[in-house]
Parts: sequence; C-alpha cells; structure tokens
Amino acid sequence: MTTKVRKMAAITMESFIQVFLIIIAIFFIFPFIWMICTALKPATEVLSWPPIIFPKRPTMANFLYVFETAPFGRYYLNSIFVSGVSTLSILITSSLAGYVFAKIKFFSRDMIFYIILATAILPLQSYLVLFYMMVAKIGGIDTYWGLILPGMVMSFGIFFLRQNIYSIPDELIDAARIDGASELGIYIRIILPLSKSALAAIAIYAFTVKWGQLIWPLVVVSTKDKFTTELGLTAFQQRFVVQYGPISAAAVICTIPTLVVFIVFNKQIIRGLTLTGLKG
Repeated sequence: MTTKVRKMAAITMESFIQVFLIIIAIFFIFPFIWMICTALKPATEVLSWPPIIFPKRPTMANFLYVFETAPFGRYYLNSIFVSGVSTLSILITSSLAGYVFAKIKFFSRDMIFYIILATAILPLQSYLVLFYMMVAKIGGIDTYWGLILPGMVMSFGIFFLRQNIYSIPDELIDAARIDGASELGIYIRIILPLSKSALAAIAIYAFTVKWGQLIWPLVVVSTKDKFTTELGLTAFQQRFVVQYGPISAAAVICTIPTLVVFIVFNKQIIRGLTLTGLKG
C-alpha cells in the first residue's frame, strides 16, 4: 500500500511540474505570439476594443511599410557585420583567456580572474562614458569599428570557457609540452577541438546579445547608413504617435536571425552547458 501511495504521489508531483512548466512556457511565448499577430493586423484592428489576439483580416501591409519607410536591408547587413565580428572576437579572446586562467599558473591568477568576473555584474551605463571617451580618442565615433571595439571581450565568455577548459586533464597538456608543443600549439590542437560545444554555446549567446544591443549604438552612431536593426526600430516611434503595427512587424523581422540561430544550434547550447563543469 505504501509503495502504491508513493508511486501515486510521484506521478501527481510529476504531472504538477509538467503543468506548471507548460504555464510558464505559455507565459513567455504569449508576447511573441501577440507581436506576430499585431504585425499581421490592419490599422483598424491594432487598437480595437475589446482587444483581439488573432487578426480577422491578416495583411502583410505592415511588413511592406517597414521596408518602404526605412532601409531595413542595410540595417540587417550592419547588424550581421557588427554582431558577427564581435562574436568572432569574443570567441578568440574568451578561449585564450580561459586557457590561461585554467591551465597556466602565474602570480595572482585567481585574483585577476575574479576581478574580471566581477565586471560581469556592472551595467553598461556604469562605464558608458569611459568607453565613449576611449572610442572618441581613436576617432571611432560614427564608425563600424566604434560599434565593435567595446564589445570584443566578454567576461561571461571568459568564465564559461575557463570552466570548460579546466575540466580538460592536465596530463594531456603536459604530454603535449613534453613532446615539444608550444602553448599556442596546445591551444590550437588540443584546447579548441575539445571545447567545440562550449565555443558554440558562447557564440550563440554572444551573437544574440550583440544583435539586440541598443544603448551603445544609440550613443556612438548618428548616420542612418550605419544604423543597426535595433536603432531602425526607433524610426517607427514618432514623437506623438506610436505605430504599433509597423513596430511589431519590424520587431518580428529583427527576431528572425536569433530565433533561427537558436533553433539550429539548440543541441550545441545544451551540450555546451552540460559539459561545462563548475569546478575550479
């Protein structure tokens, strides 16, 4: 009897957890569904009362309006370039720093690592002026490199890859050193191949973060030809009128790349998180 009661309790608890997770999933997915539906609504249905979720007369007019009003194709290319170069730089700097902090011993190694890790909790606003002054001094205002330079390093990426590289056996690296391999050779031939899943996870995370960045581009860029997609969204928010239909359509367009990247590389993200240990 006791065994049956325990089984029933376990089944009940599992069912409760599943229902709870479904509710949470709906809670997070609903705004995205609402955004898509709003993008497909004509202007008369966007602010109708009582509000309706699904459009009665779906239209692509809002999407056409987005491309007719602003050069969104150019914004897309700008975002792809800035996000792609930033992501590549983050992968290189994070993997190199992760290898150094995980496998090379030197004075104050852990202290320096924890200082870098502590910067992850600082909001961008706390060092925005400093970044702006540095970029202005090298003539990077209103340039693509001005957009990219401050985001070429990510403290979370260093932490994540350091934890992953820390789990690689020291014997493997010592054997390579005995065979005459240089530190750069060890990094290229051993560290990188064994960290593919973690690198993929960081690449996706970094690309998503850089793609959705707004504050820094808003500060450093003034020429519309260099606008990113997030800055392009502001073109549909006028002083006294907010165009909800076009804004929703533009937001859907901006969301597609990150959504595709996440769907395609979902397994790599999970594997990278699973294989990354938290020891050290």
